[in-house]
Amino acid sequence: MQAVVIYSSDWCPYCIRAKQLLTSKGVNFNEIRVDGQPDLRAEMTRKAGRTSVPQIWIGDTHVGGCDELHALERSGKLDALLQA
Repeated sequence: MQAVVIYSSDWCPYCIRAKQLLTSKGVNFNEIRVDGQPDLRAEMTRKAGRTSVPQIWIGDTHVGGCDELHALERSGKLDALLQA
């Protein structure tokens, strides 16, 4: 299974939804909380080109945020990406 990294914030409902989907699929993920961590938020922004959370990577693939993660699930492509 691919390594999954999610940059998140504790108060963000989209982060919570994304983590719930991954957890429901039995996916272990490395969560990097950016709350009060300007250096980590800057790292995320540099990597993703976006400032919003969550930002999710599966392996080397930048998935994007919660909406993109759920779109992959609806299209049936998330499992294949996780297993690649």
